[in-house]
Amino acid sequence: MSQTNDYPLSAVPQQARKGFWSTAVVLLGFTFFTSTMWAGGTIGTSFSFGELLWIILIGNLLLGSYAAGLGYVASKTGLNSVLLGRYCFGEQGSKLADFVLGFTQIGWYAWGTATIAIILVKLLGLPEGYTTALIVFFGFAFCVTAFIGYQALALLSKVSVPAMLAFIGISIYQGSVDIGGLAQLSNIEPTDGMALSAAITMVFGTFVSGGTQATNWSRFAKSGRIAVIATLLAFFIGNGLMVFVGAFGAMIYQQADIVDVLVAQGFMLVAVLMLFANIWTTQDNTIYNFAAAGCNLLRTDKRRTITIAGAGIGTLLAVFGMYNMLIPFLILLGTFIPPIGAIIMADFWIKHRGNPPALESIKLPAFDGCGLSAYAVGSAAAYFSPWIAPLVGIAVSASFYVLLLYIRSAQPAAKPSVS
Repeated sequence: MSQTNDYPLSAVPQQARKGFWSTAVVLLGFTFFTSTMWAGGTIGTSFSFGELLWIILIGNLLLGSYAAGLGYVASKTGLNSVLLGRYCFGEQGSKLADFVLGFTQIGWYAWGTATIAIILVKLLGLPEGYTTALIVFFGFAFCVTAFIGYQALALLSKVSVPAMLAFIGISIYQGSVDIGGLAQLSNIEPTDGMALSAAITMVFGTFVSGGTQATNWSRFAKSGRIAVIATLLAFFIGNGLMVFVGAFGAMIYQQADIVDVLVAQGFMLVAVLMLFANIWTTQDNTIYNFAAAGCNLLRTDKRRTITIAGAGIGTLLAVFGMYNMLIPFLILLGTFIPPIGAIIMADFWIKHRGNPPALESIKLPAFDGCGLSAYAVGSAAAYFSPWIAPLVGIAVSASFYVLLLYIRSAQPAAKPSVS
């Protein structure tokens, strides 16, 4: 398997592993995304500044811990989530995870593609008729770095992440000046209402699908320590920063998207640069995730072909209105994605004691009843829970999976028949 194809059906070998900086910038580029800011904007108008900080801290600590746990497993095995799913869901049963994870990533890709087209039309004062043409153009343009592979993703992120941090710093400084100092944020009264559990679910749900599939890059880490620290940096600090920036803009300017905020602050060129860097570094990662899930679903190593096909599907969804479904989509992600990662981690630590056999050396059942049952029960518990759905899904699915493993191991082995 050539390294440029990024090992879609096998473990990443040690000679292809990456260091901390390479892993971290790719993951940070992934989490720096406009939709997370929009979620932050929704929360920012519903809570006081002090409450907001606690929500961001708790939600992103939970998200970062979940993603880092999976990152460690990925680094130790060299496998991503869809390949790890074969151990706990079975050879054919793992296709359920492929479909769920692939669907969520193609939804994000559609949303991001529509976002940049709509914002550019507004910023540049173009005719509305240009929107569809721009969606089609960017729908395929953004997949170029994903088509090339990990090396291109890393190169783009090494340039874009520092630039975006600088742009965010400029915006926060100007915003603090405009509001009369950061202390004045405490005096802003909420204008909307939202339950605390719903807010934490939204923070967790903004990128829980990404956290589950961040294993596509953490599996390239040279060590479990690098994978854990890089993933925490991206999903606790990076994603938390995006939520804060969205809330900050909504509280001061009634705009959650930093691009709109930068325009309001008079930084038009910076706004355009931020738009491209922000969207592109997530879009290419997103379609890369889709390709990984698609390769496992179809049992093909033609990652680049799946990348192009996914870009086409995402573009069609963007043209037909995926842009308007963000908030319901976030709630959906927070409900049905976390049980997958929870079962993968339980399988790694409890069933295999942190040392699963090589994927190519083990014969797995077509369907694993323990894993599939635990996923169904965990997802149902999350869906009907009045509390924080992602946490409920994680706790219930992992616990039920361990219980089923115990019951299975306690059953006496079948005696051979006597002829």
